[in-house]
Amino acid sequence: MTGAIIILLITIAVGLLLYVTDLKYRRKHPDSVGEEDASAAEGAENEPHGEICCGRHLICEKSLSPLPDEEIVYYDDEELDRFAGKAPDDYTEEEIEEVRDVMTTLLPEDIAGWVRSLQLRRIEFPVALRDELFLLLECE
Repeated sequence: MTGAIIILLITIAVGLLLYVTDLKYRRKHPDSVGEEDASAAEGAENEPHGEICCGRHLICEKSLSPLPDEEIVYYDDEELDRFAGKAPDDYTEEEIEEVRDVMTTLLPEDIAGWVRSLQLRRIEFPVALRDELFLLLECE
């Protein structure tokens, strides 16, 4: 128990030391603090559609939302067009398996574009496959 208290006190002391050091640095160099934020914002303005990931979040906040003027790209999945307008939770097991087959045959770098293509074609992604999709997008 005494060891745990010592470790806790050391951790608090190091945290306070780092906090004070950071405050002193910010007072001495007020112009350098925030340069990274400004350059990231400028980069986002220069990127097409503002799709830039700053790397400061656990989940990238890049938008997968399609733009109205974006061209539809097919990934040898024209047969999925028959699902346009279908509710995400109305897919049968066979239909889910059909979407899964297409999804698992894609290259990892094509998955985000494929999801955009589905959105542009008004194909709602099956609820049963969303966890798998997020895993594949995360591995990208």
